[in-house]
Order: sequence, then structure tokens, then C-alpha cells
Amino acid sequence: MKLSVVILNYNVRYFLELCLKSVQAAIVNIDAEIIVVDNNSEDGSCNMVKALFPDIKLIENKENLGFSKGNNIGVSQAKGDFVCVLNPDTVVAEDTFVKILGFAQTKQKLGIVGCKLINGAGQFLPESKRNIPYVNAAFKKMLGNSKDYYANRLNENQKGKVDVLVGAFMFFKREVYHKVNGFDEDYFMYGEDIDLSYKMIKSGYQNYYFGDTTVIHFKGESTLRDKFYARRFYGAMQIFYKKHFKKNLLFDMLVWLGISLVYIFRKTPVKKVVPIEKYVLISNQINEKLKFALQKEITLKTDLKNIQRFTEVIFDAKTLGYKTIIRMIEDAEKNIPITYKILPEKSNFILGSNDAVSKGEVIVFE
Repeated sequence: MKLSVVILNYNVRYFLELCLKSVQAAIVNIDAEIIVVDNNSEDGSCNMVKALFPDIKLIENKENLGFSKGNNIGVSQAKGDFVCVLNPDTVVAEDTFVKILGFAQTKQKLGIVGCKLINGAGQFLPESKRNIPYVNAAFKKMLGNSKDYYANRLNENQKGKVDVLVGAFMFFKREVYHKVNGFDEDYFMYGEDIDLSYKMIKSGYQNYYFGDTTVIHFKGESTLRDKFYARRFYGAMQIFYKKHFKKNLLFDMLVWLGISLVYIFRKTPVKKVVPIEKYVLISNQINEKLKFALQKEITLKTDLKNIQRFTEVIFDAKTLGYKTIIRMIEDAEKNIPITYKILPEKSNFILGSNDAVSKGEVIVFE
């Protein structure tokens, strides 16, 4: 088998359904399997997978084992020569895996390949490519300066070597993953992707950023304005430094001081609410059930030309396909207050996310 796609899920049932439909479309011409590992969700995720995707391998954990252990369980069951660890709140293009497989197979000593990630509003997510978070870069990030933290020497559309990739999309050879002992289970959430990336480099492998395919990551990266994220992130950084570098008392002091300052001065970010005055459905036919659920007139269009302010655009995945949807969101004007949602094929919901500080919105209709 050529490819295994491992998706770790926790209470994002509708995002998972959309993700699985996009992945299925992307592996049509690949000898591939999909493995869903569920960390004891309580939202019906497992029942959904069993009902709608009976051919997908489902692993049901009886407790929330965290990101590292959950993904290690999934990869341990994988049969593919290559594995992609993928977040459930993502949407891939139909040719994403074909392109990255082609790229990966040309590289010697391949570590991890990451790709271009955008959020649900079409904005590039800089965590798609990062540098090793040395003390100076990590501390600057804590203070709001991320210049040295991200790999800015490559622009978002380029391909090239980088140090650190993000856990939302990590593509690698299965045998190499096992050689470096996979994700370190000392991390529960945050930091495990940095750790794995660095272990690859230390073991003589090379990580790559591949900007020639774009994937939507709805939730995006939390901001350090969120004091709870700051505490978790820098706790993970402490684990990372203790494992890979000499004990650094200065960094420990900076972390303690920085988290204290964040708790005192930083405010939790507020979700941006964009008022919706009208709906546009990008499709070749009106969905009457959706129209009834929204209780507003829906205009039918085939493109985003002349979209007015405060419009919510709904993309019909059956009509457009996922690559087209991703491209339209990515290429759209960013300064106009427009929101986006996706209607998956044969589904009774639309979903989307307009910022990086919330899980997004799901509207279910009958």
C-alpha cells in the first residue's frame, strides 16, 4: 500500500465528516487507506464514521489520550509506505496527496513534508513552516514578535527545506517515523510536532515545506493573546528544551515571567462576528432545505465576482470539488467582510470558520 492517512478526532463530528469526504476524493487514484482514531468523543463522531464511512478503519479509544499517543496508535496500524497525519478540521484538494507523493519520492533522507495551510477566511497560516524555536525566538514569540519563529526565508508558495512543520498536516515515510520513535508521548497537546520535526533533523533526515498545494485548516493556530494557550505552549517548550538542549535556567525564568505577564496583561481574544445580510450559493442549483433553514433568500452564482459586503458565501462541494473551493477562498479579496461555508456532498450541514480563535460554526438542516 502506498499511503495511509491518519486522522485523530476529538469532538468535531461535522468537521471530521467534511475532512473525510475531501480525503476520499483525494485518494481515488492512490492505493491508500484512511484510519480514524477517536479520543473518546461524546458528539456522535464514531457513529457517524460507522454509518457513512464503513470502509474506514476506526479506532475508538476509551479516554482522551492526547495528540501524541492517539496518533502513535493510528500510525501503528498503518500499512502504507507513506503516512499523512492530518487534523480533522482540514479540507484537502483532490490532488494534494498525488502532488506530495510525487515530491516526496524524489527526495533522499526524507523527513517530514508539510504544505501550505490557510484558515477558513483564506489567510495564510504562518505555522505551516517554522524554525527551530531556540530560546531567543521562543521568547520573542511570547512577546508578540514571531519573525524569528517562522521560516520566512521561503514565501508561502515556494518549496524548500525547513526545520519544523505543523501537526495539522505531516507527511512522512512510515519506516522513518518508527526509526525516530514517532511522537513523544510526554507531550499531551502542543509541542509534539516541533519535537518530531527536530528528531528528524537530529537523525539525519530533512524536512520540507511544499507550497504547491493548499489545505484549509479551519481552526488555525491559537494566538498568544490567549493566556491559556500561552501556558500550554510554553509548558511544551520547557519539555522540548529539557529533552534536546542543556538545562537553561534563563529560559525557565523567562517562561515563568512571561506566563505571569500574559496572565496579567493579555486578554482572551474575542471571536469576530461578521453580520450576514445575504447568502450566495456557488452551485448549479438551489438547495431548498438549506434555503428553508437559513430563512433568507439565497442567490445562486457560479463565481465570486461582484460579491457584496456582509455576504456569506456557501460552496457546494458536489458542484465545485474541493480544490476549486480552496482556490476560490484563497484567491478572494481579503479586505471585504465576507464569510464562507462549505456544503459537503450528500450532507445536511454547512460549516466554516472566520478566525483562528474558535472552532467555527456548523449549521445543520433537515
